[in-house]
Amino acid sequence: MKNNNFSNATQVSNELMSEVEGTVQGHRDGHGFLVRDDRQPDLYLSPQEMRAVLHRDRVKARVIRYDRKGRPEGRVLEIIERKKAPIIGRLLHESGIWLVAPEDKRYGQDIMVPKNAIANATAGQVVAIELTEPPSLYSQPMGRVSEVLGEIDDPGMEIEIAVRKYEVPHRFSPETLSQAAGLPDKIRAVDRKDRIDLTDVALVTIDGEDARDFDDAVYCEPVKLGRGKGAFEGWRLVVAIADVSHYVKPGEPIDEDAYERATSVYFPRRVIPMLPEKLSNGLCSLNPNEDRLAMVCDMLITAGGEIHAYQFFPAVICSHARFTYNEVAAILGNTRGPEAARRKDLVPHLLHLHEVYRALLKERSKRGAVDFETTETQIVCDDNGRIEKIVPRTRTEAHKLIEEAMLAANVCSADFIAQHKHPSLYRVHEGPTPEKKTLLQNYLKALGLGLSVSDDPKPGEFQAIAAATKDRPDAMQIHSMLLRSMQQAIYTPINSGHFGLAYEAYTHFTSPIRRYPDLLVHRVIKALLHGKRYSIVTGALEPASKAKRGSHTEEETWEVAGAHCSANERRADEASRDVEAWLKCRFMREHLGEEYGGTVTAVTSFGLFVTLDGLYVEGLIHITELGGEYFKFDEARQELRGERSGVRYTVGARVRVQVSRVDLDGRKIDFRMVHEGDEGGIPARPRKVVDKTGGAAAELASVKGADRAAKAGTKAAKGRSAHPVRAAKTAARKSGGKPPAKAPRRR
Repeated sequence: MKNNNFSNATQVSNELMSEVEGTVQGHRDGHGFLVRDDRQPDLYLSPQEMRAVLHRDRVKARVIRYDRKGRPEGRVLEIIERKKAPIIGRLLHESGIWLVAPEDKRYGQDIMVPKNAIANATAGQVVAIELTEPPSLYSQPMGRVSEVLGEIDDPGMEIEIAVRKYEVPHRFSPETLSQAAGLPDKIRAVDRKDRIDLTDVALVTIDGEDARDFDDAVYCEPVKLGRGKGAFEGWRLVVAIADVSHYVKPGEPIDEDAYERATSVYFPRRVIPMLPEKLSNGLCSLNPNEDRLAMVCDMLITAGGEIHAYQFFPAVICSHARFTYNEVAAILGNTRGPEAARRKDLVPHLLHLHEVYRALLKERSKRGAVDFETTETQIVCDDNGRIEKIVPRTRTEAHKLIEEAMLAANVCSADFIAQHKHPSLYRVHEGPTPEKKTLLQNYLKALGLGLSVSDDPKPGEFQAIAAATKDRPDAMQIHSMLLRSMQQAIYTPINSGHFGLAYEAYTHFTSPIRRYPDLLVHRVIKALLHGKRYSIVTGALEPASKAKRGSHTEEETWEVAGAHCSANERRADEASRDVEAWLKCRFMREHLGEEYGGTVTAVTSFGLFVTLDGLYVEGLIHITELGGEYFKFDEARQELRGERSGVRYTVGARVRVQVSRVDLDGRKIDFRMVHEGDEGGIPARPRKVVDKTGGAAAELASVKGADRAAKAGTKAAKGRSAHPVRAAKTAARKSGGKPPAKAPRRR
């Protein structure tokens, strides 16, 4: 133990006064952190240090001290790079001074704007501002308005803010638009050259009701091959994917814009596509009854769900129908229903698809892939872009059918590339980190389940725990911990397998319209089919015999591409979540003071996150709102426990809450706990507990007053038990000099 303490002290001593580089991450409370390039613990930056820097600046800093918990604090020495992206905010006019309050509160400082630099903006409008003078210890930053976005209440303004806040590319370059305009409207005779004609195969698309681009089509038929012991009996599964690589060539404007975006970004009512609409909704969309170019993965699947054989080839296809998930689910549920009657020629093919799906599902279970049932939601907006309702998105057999077909094609593409030892981007999902694994082991041990994960966990262990606990009252809590222990999936040229799906090699092949890694995989597969290799550096197809295998530049470029695509995927997710959070906050402002039943979905040291019944909106009950006692966070059990009462709050607990505060700028919703004694159980409907004259603030004030009165009563009770005469006098004074009718009984 002494040696460990000595080594830790030595490490701290060596790092003290050392210089490090990283990116500033501001905090809405004024302080910040330096996220270090060397991935060591972040440096705390005091509010004083943050005065001279801005959120997202790249800086050099020095470690100046450690706090009592061993956390480092830094001092900024030099600003290495300042982001040139505009800052989005509200233009304000206060005491004759123009300034912009950044929408992203992590910037921490308002930006001063000279009167002649506000363009044609008016007070209250949302604007984009470019810095003209950086902040310093003694002065605020200065800037000029570069773009006026409009009023904060304009429909779709939350999306306009998000795409700029997260620097999502949302305008195609003039060169890209020009190139897209020059593309043909239909496939030409020359495009059909060296392709297999599959237009007579009854391929169909199955997508959501609101889908506009269709990049995958499927077909299945039973197959019997050979005789005797070597005979094969199973299914032929054909997955056809839009051949985007035929139109998007390396180095061209469309390709450069697609790489910069790396992914399509999905918002309620709007999509920022990776490709121009002429491709995404036209030439590359597998619209029904139109010939389209495709890359095909043709597979033989055994009765046990194993992939017996596969082949890739370019083809010309014609989708025979555009199905929706709900329509297919209805047909599978009732082959004599009206939906089936309208599609009677294609019903047998759908039944074959369902049969091969059932077989693939068996193999998934045998493989030990992790499969949690989670509730996804869909935001339904009105014509003004405001939330009308939030509904659960049900995963039907049709969703799962398409998912398994796509997984099979992705596995084949990864296997094909790996066998040829060609560099590419794999979709990698590694197992839990040592820290997360230990936390999970301690949690499972504390629950006394008799189940745990090994020191070298396998996906099957997670699935076994999920299956064994699915009927428990705390199943949600257990499954949540299993999910949180896993790492985030990324794109990388280093194949480390996919932990969650239990695949040794996995990549993305099935969505080149909306994901750039899929487009790269298509290019690699095409090169291999021609006996060549694809160079990501030059974009050219090189002879396999002359290609430089293991080239340092080639490897680095694949790594950079993987990191770029992973980062942009996270950026797209963050932008989408930001818009959804804004819409939910705007929606919940109309429900201030109302009470709802809810379920605890996460427990932290600072409070409980609760999702409301029927609304599917999440908010925080801060720990100070749980009651008049000290609550301790038990990390092993993932629960908050009251030290005096012993009350425990865990994931899955049912509570009743009141909507007490909505912070639109911070994208936060706060709840107040409504205790059992307040007014009975959880109501079936939301119940308004404030009137229009008092408002939520008045109600909350009265609630706090009642709480104070209750605490005063408790103190008085304690006083009576200690000194009954003094307690009686105190009670008489509080009642206006009148003694109580009857002295309370001691208990």
